[in-house]
Amino acid sequence: MCQLLETIKCKNGKLFNLEFHQNRFETTRKNLFSCSDKINLSKAIQVPKEFQIGLFRCRIIYSETINKIEFVPHQFRKIKSLKLIEENEIDYRFKYSDRKKLNSIFEKRGDCDDIIIIKNGFVTDSLTANIIFFDGKKWWTPDTPLLLGTQRAKLIHENKIKVCRITPATISKYKKVGLINAMWNFENMPVISIEKIH
Repeated sequence: MCQLLETIKCKNGKLFNLEFHQNRFETTRKNLFSCSDKINLSKAIQVPKEFQIGLFRCRIIYSETINKIEFVPHQFRKIKSLKLIEENEIDYRFKYSDRKKLNSIFEKRGDCDDIIIIKNGFVTDSLTANIIFFDGKKWWTPDTPLLLGTQRAKLIHENKIKVCRITPATISKYKKVGLINAMWNFENMPVISIEKIH
């Protein structure tokens, strides 16, 4: 049976972006397992005392029900360069706990720190993040992500990023690229110059 993963930012005992994690969690359970009951994440997650101070990833491993909740200390990776890699067979519409396929694509990055996956001619995601591009005035995110990320959903909802079609040929019209996920937001995300995309 496939297992899914929901990763939630936990800082000093506080869980972030729960509304958007809850929505993806329930949508995934409904679509993959036809679950109609609701599991309230804010009630299901109890942050143990030893994880009340510091930055952690709260990892919820689940299928029809929650199988495991764990807290993992988080350290940010430094990302200064990105490698374009074409991969048309990848399917990551749901956040599976098995990331073997993504990791095998990541291994092709060469000297770069991370990857941008190109699927069927369109820009999708990096290894662990949705991508946003800055044109000098606004931030844009591809309308072809592999995974509908919670930070992406939040920033679209707040009208801080716009959605458009982005291809390898149109990347050059942007000035820089940012990576967003549950742990990276506008304030702390890696920002890479377009010239550092190879």
